[in-house]
Amino acid sequence: MKILAVAHPLVAHKLTTLRDVRTDSPTFRRLADELVTLLAYEATRDVRVVDTSVDTPLQSTEGVRLARPAPVVVPILRAGLGMLDGMTRLLPTAEVGFLGMIRDEGSLQAQTYATRLPDDLSGRQCYVLDPMLATGGTLAAAIRLLLERGARDVTALCLLAAPEGLRFLEDAFTDAAAPIRVVTAAIDSHLNEQGFIVPGLGDAGDRLYGVV
Repeated sequence: MKILAVAHPLVAHKLTTLRDVRTDSPTFRRLADELVTLLAYEATRDVRVVDTSVDTPLQSTEGVRLARPAPVVVPILRAGLGMLDGMTRLLPTAEVGFLGMIRDEGSLQAQTYATRLPDDLSGRQCYVLDPMLATGGTLAAAIRLLLERGARDVTALCLLAAPEGLRFLEDAFTDAAAPIRVVTAAIDSHLNEQGFIVPGLGDAGDRLYGVV
């Protein structure tokens, strides 16, 4: 498994404002959207392309275009929805699936409550959107589901990651046949007793959409 914590001044600046408890939901949504686009730039360095030719106003030249089948972007509901626009802005031709998962706060285990994905993902590159990689259970369950359906490789985009969650993923997919990557804005210190990332930025879903 490959892990990339994106070191860029704009990433750090936007993340700092997201962490601030005084940042309201509209500002949080806008900055999360901008931050995801920056992460997506790094996450798509290995997106599959094929050679093509194009006519410029002066002559024909060689270039590339995205390969088919198109990549699949999979936000994990509900907080992952706040990352979707930022990702599809960079990959507008990608198809979008949805995965509803919730973490049981007692056992900290992920439970799936909704799935809207192709049954067959053979040969597809998948990009999973999950703001907070905390214990790793939810993301691991999502990646496992995609691989079971034939995904070619899986890249997870997270605003923040905890060392415990990254270790969990590494252990869970040590023998995975397909490449797995995690791209994040930062790797924080640790998880607290409630399984929240410290220093973190709070509950991403609540800060995006309010408490409902």
